[in-house]
Amino acid sequence: MADFDSVYRSKTLHSLPAWNLVDVDAVLVLSFGGPEGPEQVLPFLENVTRGRGIPRERLEEVAVHYHHFDGVSPLNQLNREIVANIEAELQSQNLSIPVYFGNRNWHPYANDVAEEMSRVGHRKVIVFATSAWGGYSGCRQYGEDLIKLNQHLDAVGLPQLEFVKVRQFFDHPSFITEEAEVVQQAFEHFGVSAEEGEKQGIRLVFTAHSIPLIADETSGIDTDGNLYSRQIAEASRLVADRLGVQKYDVVWQSASGNGKIPWLDPDIVDHIIDLHSQGVNKVVVSAIGFISDHMEVVWDLDNELQVEAEKRGIEVVRAKTVGHTSTFASMVVQLFHETLNPMSAQHLGRVPSRGCSFNGAACEPQCCQPANRPHS
Repeated sequence: MADFDSVYRSKTLHSLPAWNLVDVDAVLVLSFGGPEGPEQVLPFLENVTRGRGIPRERLEEVAVHYHHFDGVSPLNQLNREIVANIEAELQSQNLSIPVYFGNRNWHPYANDVAEEMSRVGHRKVIVFATSAWGGYSGCRQYGEDLIKLNQHLDAVGLPQLEFVKVRQFFDHPSFITEEAEVVQQAFEHFGVSAEEGEKQGIRLVFTAHSIPLIADETSGIDTDGNLYSRQIAEASRLVADRLGVQKYDVVWQSASGNGKIPWLDPDIVDHIIDLHSQGVNKVVVSAIGFISDHMEVVWDLDNELQVEAEKRGIEVVRAKTVGHTSTFASMVVQLFHETLNPMSAQHLGRVPSRGCSFNGAACEPQCCQPANRPHS
């Protein structure tokens, strides 16, 4: 078998197959994964960090966050809700398409799910990856996952699947509307609308997962320039505009590593401390970079951030994440339709949206090329 990098580099998306949604055999919701018990935490973290040389001591430090919640990440259950909502939305459109759920790093593993789909005779699969954004981790790696799934099926003697992966959806009208609604609800905790809250000095802060600067620089294609951070900024702008908010901040969270490699900043905790020095004492936080309550949301925002804010007398209200809603599921099915009929694509933003792929092919040559991999 050819090495994986050469297989991936040989694949570039030229066109999608001529399917209609009624031709699709199955939907695959493809995600990251998370532990669902104390004994699963360290094996899960070892899967996530395999090959990166992370010392076990660091994994044990991170494991404490999970053990704070009895070793259970909320992510898998929230993804099951997404699956159920997509199934319901498809049924409402008289589409009897089964929806499967598979992870890269924990049960249910995508390899096992691909075997199940192949064995029951499914061949045409449309894929929704649970990330709205460009970049290697948020988009391209999911394409690589699809290539690996077919390599795995070959290895176990099962027929391959045809995968169509939908695009990044950071500027889809339904996503922006739903994000604006949950931010509005957070402002209502203070008894005001978002627009009135701004007048009263309540600061709106958007946050997303930090990544190394080099990873941001290589997100998208060469002419995109920092696609990941630009998409986050654009989605934040669209939500703020929808709410009538003029002054807001875009910050980052959950950076890791040894401190030698620069990551996107400012960090949200540092930023909240800075806001305190400016006299701000009420903040609404939108975790716009996450569609569901990852551990980074429930620990980094609901625990670490809250502790630092309370020390300074700052009241922080976090807006809900939107992935569990029926509106979000409706958007996902809209993405299915528009992927197979590109003329119907809905965009609000001015920043490119990429990531649609067939069988894991790169949507553009060298798109989101990892910095440590050669271009040829």
